[in-house]
Amino acid sequence: MKDRRKLFVKSYGCQMNVYDSHRMADTLAPEGYVETATPDDADLIVLNTCHIREKAAEKVYSELGRLRELKDEAALQGRDVKIAVAGCVAQAEGKEIFRRSPAVDLVVGPQSYHRLPEMLGRTAHGKVIDTEFPPEDKFDRLAAPSSAAIRKRGVSAFITVQEGCDKFCTFCVVPYTRGVEVSRPVEKIVAEAERLADAGVREITLVGQNVNAYHGDDAGGRDATLARLLYRLADIPGLVRLRYTTSHPCDMADDLIAAHRDLPALMPQLHLPVQSGSDRMLEAMNRRHTRADYVRVVEKLRAARPDITFSSDFIVGFPGESDADFDDTMRLVAEVDFVAAYTFKYSPRPGTPAADMEQLPEAVKDERLQRLQREIENRQTAFLARCRGQTFDVLFDRAGRRPGQIAGRSPYLQTVQVMAPTSFIGEVVPVTITDMGRNTLFGAVADTLANSSPQADHSHVEVLGA
Repeated sequence: MKDRRKLFVKSYGCQMNVYDSHRMADTLAPEGYVETATPDDADLIVLNTCHIREKAAEKVYSELGRLRELKDEAALQGRDVKIAVAGCVAQAEGKEIFRRSPAVDLVVGPQSYHRLPEMLGRTAHGKVIDTEFPPEDKFDRLAAPSSAAIRKRGVSAFITVQEGCDKFCTFCVVPYTRGVEVSRPVEKIVAEAERLADAGVREITLVGQNVNAYHGDDAGGRDATLARLLYRLADIPGLVRLRYTTSHPCDMADDLIAAHRDLPALMPQLHLPVQSGSDRMLEAMNRRHTRADYVRVVEKLRAARPDITFSSDFIVGFPGESDADFDDTMRLVAEVDFVAAYTFKYSPRPGTPAADMEQLPEAVKDERLQRLQREIENRQTAFLARCRGQTFDVLFDRAGRRPGQIAGRSPYLQTVQVMAPTSFIGEVVPVTITDMGRNTLFGAVADTLANSSPQADHSHVEVLGA
C-alpha cells in the first residue's frame, strides 16, 4: 500500500474546473493521496485555474505568493510540499508561471490531467510542464471516483460532456486554452451518471464550454444531440433533476427546446449567455447571433416551458461600446427579465482579437457595470418576492447554519432554508416559501408531507426571517 499523503485542490472559475478537480483527486487517490480541506498540512497543492478574466489570473499569482511561504515553512520542518498549477492559466501561460512563481513544481494543461501521477514522479528531478493536446482521451484514463468519494461530495454532481469551443468570440481565450469542440460518447456519460446515482446523487448538471453544441456518438456510432442525451439520463433510477450549462444561443435546437417541455427532471432555469443587447457589439464580439435571434430563442423556450427563468452573462465596456449600445443592453435585460446574471467589465485577454482594439476608459466601464448590476439585483429581488406563498420542490443537500435547520436548492437554484430533520437531506421535499433574504428563500415543509411523514415530528417547524 502506498504511503498516505495529503492533497489540497483549489478550483477557480467554472463548473468544469470543479469537475476536473474531482477527477484529479480521484486519479491521485490510488497513489496514496487523501484530500484535505486546507493547504496548511498538504503534501501536494493543486490550483486549478481559470483564464477567462484578467483578475482571475492575477488571483492565482497572489495565491502562489502565499503558498511559497507555506512551502518554505514546510521545508524547515522537513516536509517536501509540491505545488502544481493546472487549468487554463497553465495552458495559456506555461513556462511564464515558473518565471513569476519559482515555487511551482508542475504546470499542467486541462487535457493532461490523466498524466498527473507520472508527472509528479518526474518533479523529483526538476520542474515539469505539460500543456500539449494529447491524442488520447483523458476521460478514458482518469480514475472513476469511489462511492465514498461521491457520497462525500454531496447529492448534486457535475459531469463534463463537452470541451472546447469553435465559436471564436473575439474576447474569449477558450478556443486557445481548451481547444476545438470535442464531445464524449453517450454511453460513457450514461455509465458515469449511473455510478453517481447508485452512490446517492440526485441531481446532475451537464457542463461544457458550449454544452448545447454536444454531438457525442451513441451506441450505434451516430451523432447524438444534447437533447437525446438528456432523455437517456432522465431514465436513470434515482436521478430526479437535470441541468446543463453553459449554452450558446445559436445551438439551442428545437429538440432541446422540446426537452424542456417533455422532461420534468429538466429544471426550469437556464443560463443562456448573451453578452450584449446591441447588435453592433454582438457583431464586434463575433457572437454569430443578433439581439432578435436571442429573443426568439427565449420566446420559444417560454412557449415550451412557461415557468422557465433565465440568467445570463454580460460584458460591459467592450471596445467601441457607446452609450446607445449599453442602453440596448439595459433594454434587453428588461425585455427578457433576467433573474440573475454574471456581469463583467471587459478585460483584454492576450492573443484574442479584441485585445488589439481601442479600449474604453475604466471609469466608463465602472459606471456601466454598476448600473447593470443594480438592475439585475432589482430583478432578482423582485423574483424572490414573487416566490412568497409558492410551494416548490426543494432538493435538500446540507445542514443549515442554525441548529435544526437544513438547506437545499429550489428548481430555480435559489438556496432554501427550513427547520426540518437532517433525514430530509438527499430528498426532494415540497416547501412553501414564506420569507426571503437577499439571496435566500425561507419556508416550511408543506403540510401534506409534514402530516404524512413517519420519520419525524414536524410540529416544531418554524419560519425563519431574513
